[in-house]
Amino acid sequence: MRMFLKIVAFGALLGGLGLVSPFAGAADLPVTLAAATPPAAKNLVREADAKCTRCHDESDEPRILTIGKTKHGTVADGRTPACTSCHGESDAHTHKTGSGDRPAPDRVFDKTTPADKQNEACVGCHKGGNRMFWDASTHQNRGVSCVSCHEIHNNGHDKVRDKRTQADVCYTCHKDKRTEVNRPSHHPIPEGKMTCSDCHNPHGSAGPKQLIKDSVNDTCYTCHMEKRGPFVHNHAPVDDNCANCHNPHGTTTESMLKMRPPMLCHQCHTPHGPATLTLRGQPGAATSGKSNVNYTQARGCLNCHTQVHGSNNPSATNPTPQFMFR
Repeated sequence: MRMFLKIVAFGALLGGLGLVSPFAGAADLPVTLAAATPPAAKNLVREADAKCTRCHDESDEPRILTIGKTKHGTVADGRTPACTSCHGESDAHTHKTGSGDRPAPDRVFDKTTPADKQNEACVGCHKGGNRMFWDASTHQNRGVSCVSCHEIHNNGHDKVRDKRTQADVCYTCHKDKRTEVNRPSHHPIPEGKMTCSDCHNPHGSAGPKQLIKDSVNDTCYTCHMEKRGPFVHNHAPVDDNCANCHNPHGTTTESMLKMRPPMLCHQCHTPHGPATLTLRGQPGAATSGKSNVNYTQARGCLNCHTQVHGSNNPSATNPTPQFMFR
């Protein structure tokens, strides 16, 4: 067959030069030359990606073929999307005609596309579970797109899904929390032992501040179970909200307290003097043996009131349990 094609091509060349064709006298024999067709483009990473990867290859920047190292590039999973599942069919982009710049794909994940349109491609598959409250979440209401936090075409390492690097992604917007976390008393986020999503669900939740539980206290109790109680004598502000006294992102005071005792305690409690022996009839004397002179007693509240989260002392008189003594 190859020899036949060579003879035909040589005859056509001789005819073009005005020479005698070797096919003279055999014009009644039809000769058809099949047009050479380019081989079909092959998929490089996923099924049906040839439409895109015939142009977008490993030399692209950013490197889009690294999506093959992520779950979005898993060939064995039938749920794996194709390029067009996220970017649309983009026929005008694929089959450009005429001069001028090539039209953009139907959906582009950058600032030129509204966040709602970008997120349509994600929530079409990623719905339910810990994303069931996305439509009512703070991030969605403020126009944050999924790709603002997640890297899709990456090398298999999504920073926001790595405990060691997730906080840096959050700090991009929440800069005040970076400052708080780097204060002397903080949760071990800089040390990599926990991260933002241990307490918050960035996709939304039924609780305040996008917490993973329905309340601040329930979220804290996931780690600090010993503070849950119930106690024989509960401390009202503790039952109400742990954040009444603590700043969970970090403070300059030990135990992440918002301020040092006794100033913290005096936000609710009237300061009092020490329980000292006094002479009856002297200024400041009290029949109970406690001074009636109210003044700030250095940092001594916790010297006596040790059970600030709640007391299980069954006694009603010795010591007085409702004052959170041991």
